[in-house]
Amino acid sequence: MITSVEDISTNKKGGETVKKLEISLKAAIVNTGKKRAELAEILGVAEGTISNWCAGFGEPNVDQLRTISNLSGIPMDFIFLPKESN
Repeated sequence: MITSVEDISTNKKGGETVKKLEISLKAAIVNTGKKRAELAEILGVAEGTISNWCAGFGEPNVDQLRTISNLSGIPMDFIFLPKESN
């Protein structure tokens, strides 16, 4: 169900490029299988807060990101947060 995936080069080791999978916060949220209202309740935030995170306005704290990671099955290191929109 992952909807936004990019392969990026992270560094080179011994002449070979090491790839890291990056998954957007929005895709990770989709992969939890929860409706936003249900996820908001689990995380202790308003539903609009999750929408703001996905738009780049604010971000979940470490505990909230860990919960999203656990529910989605996506390691925290692979979830990237959007840059703030202008």
